Amino acid sequence: MPPNLRHISGAEIVALLQSHGFVVMRQKGSHVRLRIQQNEIIHAITIPLHREIDRGTLKSIVRSLQKCLTEEIIKKLFYTSQ
Repeated sequence: MPPNLRHISGAEIVALLQSHGFVVMRQKGSHVRLRIQQNEIIHAITIPLHREIDRGTLKSIVRSLQKCLTEEIIKKLFYTSQ
């Protein structure tokens, strides 16, 4: 049985990403823009600061993070352990 996505808030995602090297660039309204630089490549992602991130939005965030974080880290951060 595949692991399920966690129920998680936007603020939790921002905190988790900051603990893995992301830096907040700016905030406009209820959205935060973060970035991380790896070698000469800069990866940026926007996170909505909602109480609970919708499943589709969370899947999109995970897909974006696959470019800059390992699968192991992504599973640890965003999936339930079953």
